[in-house]
Amino acid sequence: MAVREEKVMEENGTEEAKRLMLKIAAILDEARTSYATHNRKLKELSLLRAKSSSSVFFSAFSRTLTPLFDFQRRLASVERVVSFVSALAASASDEFLDCFLKFLLAAATASNKTARFRACQIVSEIILRLPDDAEVSNEIWDEVIEWMMVRVRDKIPVVRTFAVRALSRFVNDSVNSDILDLYLEVLPLEQNADVRKMIVLSLPPSTATSQVIIDCTLDVSESVRKAAYCVLANKFPLQSLSIKLRTLILRRGLADRSLAVSKECFKLLKDEWLTKSCNGDPVELLKYLDVETYESVSESVMEELLKAGLVKLQNGASIQQYISSTGDSTEGDTIDCPPCIQLMEAEAALYWRTVCKHLQSEAHAKGSDAAATMGTEAEVYAAEASDKNDLLEKILPATVNEYIELIRAHANAGSNHRFATRQLLLLGAMFDFSDATNRKAAGAFLHELMCKCPEHEEDDEGNIVVLGDGLSFGGDIDWAEAVASFARKVHAAAGEFEEVFLAIIEELAQPCKERIANHVQWMHSLSLTGLLLKNAKSLRILQGKAITPDELLQTLLLPGAKQAHLDVQRIAVRCLGLYGLLERKPSAELLKQLRISYIKGPHSISIEACRALIDLVMWHGPEEVDKMLKLNIPCQINSEKSTFCPVNFSDSEGDLDIETLDILYGGFENGDWASPLPSNEEECVHAILGEGFAKILLLSDNYPSLPITLHPVILSKLIYLYFSDVSEHLHRLKQCLSVFFELYPCLSANHKRCIAKSFMPVMRSMWPGIFGNYAGSNFTVSQMRKRAVQASRFMLQMVQIPLYVKEAQPDCESTTTEQPQVTDKCAEVPFDCGEEGLALRIAVEVASFSSKKTAAEKAYVSALCRILVLLHFRISEQGPIKCMRKLLHHVVECVSSEKDLLKELKRMSERLRTVDSLPDKELLQDEVNLILGKLELECDLDLGGPVSMPQTPAAPLTRPARSRRRVRIEEESSDEELPSVVPTTHHTVKIRSERASKTAAINKMSSARRSLKIDEMNEQVEEDSDVTSDDSDASD
Repeated sequence: MAVREEKVMEENGTEEAKRLMLKIAAILDEARTSYATHNRKLKELSLLRAKSSSSVFFSAFSRTLTPLFDFQRRLASVERVVSFVSALAASASDEFLDCFLKFLLAAATASNKTARFRACQIVSEIILRLPDDAEVSNEIWDEVIEWMMVRVRDKIPVVRTFAVRALSRFVNDSVNSDILDLYLEVLPLEQNADVRKMIVLSLPPSTATSQVIIDCTLDVSESVRKAAYCVLANKFPLQSLSIKLRTLILRRGLADRSLAVSKECFKLLKDEWLTKSCNGDPVELLKYLDVETYESVSESVMEELLKAGLVKLQNGASIQQYISSTGDSTEGDTIDCPPCIQLMEAEAALYWRTVCKHLQSEAHAKGSDAAATMGTEAEVYAAEASDKNDLLEKILPATVNEYIELIRAHANAGSNHRFATRQLLLLGAMFDFSDATNRKAAGAFLHELMCKCPEHEEDDEGNIVVLGDGLSFGGDIDWAEAVASFARKVHAAAGEFEEVFLAIIEELAQPCKERIANHVQWMHSLSLTGLLLKNAKSLRILQGKAITPDELLQTLLLPGAKQAHLDVQRIAVRCLGLYGLLERKPSAELLKQLRISYIKGPHSISIEACRALIDLVMWHGPEEVDKMLKLNIPCQINSEKSTFCPVNFSDSEGDLDIETLDILYGGFENGDWASPLPSNEEECVHAILGEGFAKILLLSDNYPSLPITLHPVILSKLIYLYFSDVSEHLHRLKQCLSVFFELYPCLSANHKRCIAKSFMPVMRSMWPGIFGNYAGSNFTVSQMRKRAVQASRFMLQMVQIPLYVKEAQPDCESTTTEQPQVTDKCAEVPFDCGEEGLALRIAVEVASFSSKKTAAEKAYVSALCRILVLLHFRISEQGPIKCMRKLLHHVVECVSSEKDLLKELKRMSERLRTVDSLPDKELLQDEVNLILGKLELECDLDLGGPVSMPQTPAAPLTRPARSRRRVRIEEESSDEELPSVVPTTHHTVKIRSERASKTAAINKMSSARRSLKIDEMNEQVEEDSDVTSDDSDASD
């Protein structure tokens, strides 16, 4: 009786559970239709939970929800169910929540990826929805954190994403510092953009995370970069970031290639930094950016704010407010400042300069629009242009005299106001100096400014040191350009600019002519001369002025290059280079002095001399430069030149008889010139030479006197330099060469021929342990080999880049008077310029090695063969195809010990056999010599033999475990006692590939010492053939 009652109770409980499951399923089914039903359905489900026992309800609820964990697609209806279930769990801070979290953690450990994904998704939703006062046991939270940290390393990206999201609420707790450590550990290694984005959004604000988040502004994914700027805006106040980080954020964000990212950065700038932190005051924002150090970033910020209309001029705010007519002094005045002038801060000077520039450009644009239109629209544009011009006039000083006095006051105020002075000088472009009185006042100020002695100070040893870069006028290239632009505006008449400059130079150079000037006076005169030469268009304009060009060269530039003081030499050599560019033909004295400075001077002098010689060679041509030096070199010898002459830098007299390009190229052999200067990490002689020779090669059509045989030599050196340790920290050189290597291969077929010729010299020079190259330790050898392999693949890509030519095609719809359309077309190149020529060069190089090779030679040959198998032959090149098939026979013999490489070579042989239109026709030795002669290759090998691939050598006799199929064969064999000599493969036997030779397989069968039944074993013969065993391995 009791047993029967228990069964009845169990049946009743089961029926109750089923009814409960149906009710829960109905509620969930309605909840997935719309978010609007969630509040009402939550109440219904909560009431249903209250009427049922906790264990029965949870059992029914979990069983009803189980199918969700098998549904992989992320449909909107499924996401609504997830949101509904999470809201129910977050509102039930009792036993149900604990049980449900345990249920989800069990699913998070499942082997099913969909179950793990849904579990982490619901856990993250629950955690983010839970109120702060939710009562959950610490044991449950510890278990949740532990398993979510495990799932952060899950192999499924979406699981990692929700695991990171689930932990985001705990990362701020100091007791959970291991979560932050985990985030920082996995972020650099994460490959999925969504996971990286979630990690960035979950990082808390701290000193440790600020740099990590800023680094994500360079992420390849647009969404990650956008998330980084969003986090910086919401979690990092302006004051919490250093000036360097603020400017870094703005420089990257405002210039980002993605419009969405740049908008997010501008939103950060506008809403958080400008509005909240600076109360909408742009000048206050500029104070947070250190405009003197980061001028370009600050200018970009002002341009963006002006374009968005966020710069509102206050009533009466203008530059005129700094010019007081009352004569009362203010707190900002100094002793040197006149009483009527109030000095500007650097931020205010930049602010007004960018505002005036924007107003001028807007007025010009509106005026252009008015001129291009008619009627009412033109009147509207003209009115807008007039309003902009009126506002600009209100901002600028009322007269030119007031403007000059404002600049003079800042210039006399000392170096602290030098930045503001330069900003005011740039405003000169907005004034009219056509009036003689204004031009006279401005000219007097310019004379005063240019005659002012450079700033200098004494060091600890009492030596006078000129401040600045030691080259530009005023010690700063920006200052020099500002002075030159202001002088151009004031002295706009033809020849007036040069006349004024030469008059001042003649005045300053008088002590230098009399040899009584100190090095500060020398540098002052030479810097102003350099500024003139940089802005002059030719030396003809300088004729008939206060000092003639020849006098300038003989009395100032050449003596300055021979001065004992290195700073004077450096700036004089730079001026010599500028002077040579203005000459119609370069002066012999100038060239000789530059060569001497390049060879015998210190590193800093050699850099300037190298730059000057490169510029002169490119401008006048190497032949013209050497002609002016009167070098007696026969043209025939020069045309046949295949290498650069070695240069002995310790013997200057001998080196002066060598061509200029030889002297320049010899600089690569000077190891001391590979190190950058301590003052400038981007400058060294090797960097100047690399950039210069790259330009010469790119524009080689302009230099017919440069022998084409030297092009591969130069290119080989550039490739070697690009992959060497020297260029690792020379970022400008790396950028320049990367652009060069991208353009060079696709411009000309001769360029491709040059790349193919350079391949072997580069590999020989980079591979350690051969051809006299240094080897070193095992680690060093490994690194050098990796670098050489990387260079070989890089050159392979350059060879495979298609050659594009511009071809003019007439348009059928256009008339004959119109210009033809220019279209890009992929051009065919001769075989010696393409992959065929490179393949033959590699094959000859590999075949030239003997059978006995050192470890370095074996690795070298193997690396070459791995490039060889990546090359393809065009079906139109039948001669090279047949020649390559013959060479492959010798290549295979050189690498017969490497099975994987043999497989690739055999595949290549099959490809060649397929594209060979006449495989039975033999290639005569004269034809082979003709092909190799066009490649300038010498090959002593006998290429008159067969083109078939050699058979794989038999493996040594072993006793491997016999396969089931082999056992069956031996049981059926009539000669069981004779041992088999057929080599066995140690891999799973698969179906024979089509390119294997059936004849060779049958020959293998006949050589065996046992007979097989033809009908039963025909297929087996093909599969076990030793000729294709390597191919079978590859298919495995």
